[in-house]
Amino acid sequence: MGWGNRRIHEAAAVCAAQFPAIGLIWWIRDQLGDDYAYAGATGALAVFGLLCLLFVAPLVLPVLGLLHALAQVLPAEVLARRAARRARGPVWVWHLGLTSVLGVAWAALALLWDWPFTTTAPLFAALGVLPVLGFMWLRRRPRSLWGTLLPALFASVGLFFLTLLGGVLATVTGIVDEYEPPALSTGQVTGVWRGEDGAVLRLGTGGRAQLTYLPAEFEPGAGDPYAARPYTVCDGTGTWLLDGKGGHDPYTTGSGGRPGVVVRLDGGCGHETYWRIGGSEAAPELFVPFGDPDAPVVRILTRD
Repeated sequence: MGWGNRRIHEAAAVCAAQFPAIGLIWWIRDQLGDDYAYAGATGALAVFGLLCLLFVAPLVLPVLGLLHALAQVLPAEVLARRAARRARGPVWVWHLGLTSVLGVAWAALALLWDWPFTTTAPLFAALGVLPVLGFMWLRRRPRSLWGTLLPALFASVGLFFLTLLGGVLATVTGIVDEYEPPALSTGQVTGVWRGEDGAVLRLGTGGRAQLTYLPAEFEPGAGDPYAARPYTVCDGTGTWLLDGKGGHDPYTTGSGGRPGVVVRLDGGCGHETYWRIGGSEAAPELFVPFGDPDAPVVRILTRD
């Protein structure tokens, strides 16, 4: 293939340089979306996780950069050189185009793991743009190993802080809003909600509820929003009420919880369970985080 050690080092360096910024974008996206977790716990955990990533980054980034280079950037360069000889045109233009094509091909392969193609295809195609441009820049200015790694390090730090600044500005100026759960009326909540494993919650008029294989609190809440909450699975009937102010929310601290639906069961199976409202106005959801607050098991119901 004609790849020398220097070219592999260069490709790995320029590929690795963009991953901290990509990780930050991913983290910001998660913070702006619904985390489906215990309020108050995940914010601190997310920051702690981000700090941990900064410490392990020097060990992980070279590996990620090398894998990305071998899977996308370097094969695209080989194809680009052949295409430029036969069809003519600048090698770097062919390199950009073929890197994007390889990215789309990898996104098609990711369908085996149920990754959404419409999301992964543009993302994987874009992952090759900055490495190819950096690769071409290094090609015109041959450097030693450290002469390659240090600029890549500075570029990585620069991209990270530019991304961070952009995220802060977008939030401050209102371009990007923090996630807010939809405000649902009683009529919007009434109906049939379904979850995985055949769970069904029918919220009828008059406050009556019918449950089929529905997760429910195994024991009453102890007043500690961070206590582990095991659950059981119940069939039967019960009652429900909409709590628009979150006063019954046991998964948060303070007086104002998230709006949700209180489901009380008849009989001896399970206890009162608070289904928090999530999703959006167009696609509302009800969910409960069960178990360990640091790694909860989240059960989600969607509207029929």
